Amino acid sequence: MNTKFWTAFSSIEQLDATFIRRLYNYFGDIETAFNSTLSDLQQIEGLSIRRAENFIEKKKSVNPDKTLEDVLSRGIKILTYEDKNYPYMLRQISDSPMCLYYKGDLSSCNLERTVAFVGSRKASFGGKESVRKIISDLANTDICIVSGLAAGIDAVSHQAAIENNLKTIGVIASGFDFTYPSGNKWLYEKIEDGCGAVVSEYYPTFEPIKFRFPQRNRIVTGLSYGTVVAEAALKSGALISANLTLEQGRELMCIPGSINNVNTEGIYKLLKDGATMVTKGEDILNALGWELIFQTPNHSKIPLNETEKLIFDIIGVEPKGFDEIQTATKMETDKLLICLTEMELSGLIEQSEGDRYKRS
Repeated sequence: MNTKFWTAFSSIEQLDATFIRRLYNYFGDIETAFNSTLSDLQQIEGLSIRRAENFIEKKKSVNPDKTLEDVLSRGIKILTYEDKNYPYMLRQISDSPMCLYYKGDLSSCNLERTVAFVGSRKASFGGKESVRKIISDLANTDICIVSGLAAGIDAVSHQAAIENNLKTIGVIASGFDFTYPSGNKWLYEKIEDGCGAVVSEYYPTFEPIKFRFPQRNRIVTGLSYGTVVAEAALKSGALISANLTLEQGRELMCIPGSINNVNTEGIYKLLKDGATMVTKGEDILNALGWELIFQTPNHSKIPLNETEKLIFDIIGVEPKGFDEIQTATKMETDKLLICLTEMELSGLIEQSEGDRYKRS
């Protein structure tokens, strides 16, 4: 069983994904790579002798069977680089994590419709509300929201996804023995309990040390087809994520904010450099070339026709009256009533306050 050798590699803190991948590619087998000798490693062109010697020394204290047992005993699931279910988009980046640990249900997340939201930990009220509004525009669809489970924009993004019946993936910068920040424990639990998955490349005992946060960011952006940046100072982790997005060849999008907010300086720099401006969910769909696929409460998918999509967009976040919808669509009364009834039966909208309609 090769999984134990993947966990054995990842349990050595001094090794990074690039080193492990280099050995795996050279030997073509993770067990052979782990059991290699210093003489074997010296045959790999360009490999640092110091790093090779460090690996040989550290692995003496590693028991592959025990590393796997320790992970599984914590209720953690494992996905390795050679697994056929390893996320396609993550496999495309140059420094893919070799081992992914996760809790929750990763298979319930549509990995072909992933979009990351990143931003300041000390986000303004307006910045948070902008994220909530944009994610609510994507409600009840098969789109998956990816973020870093930190405070601020990350936490709001995950919470908004859950509130709008979207799956979400939280990528953490430590092993599962730690919850950081501790105030987000409820969010970890909510995601793990049916709302998506919490993911880490780190062995369970690895602490949330400072340098691991920018390392984590490459996975957030690497899992995603595009990244939306909401509030970022000129020197910030969010700007690091923006640069990673571009390096990975993904779509970079930004939410504009107040020009008086120091956390929007990075945003306007990115916009001036060519990032796509996002003020509503539709902007994300247009940038990524996606069409909305809505899901009913039992998660069956409902493709919308053009008329239904128009009505759904008009209703938006706040309930709209029949007259407002008719004025915007210019539809005949009978035709509009039929369409609204069909959308109600499909579970897409519901009536509230008399003749007003809101998204379900």
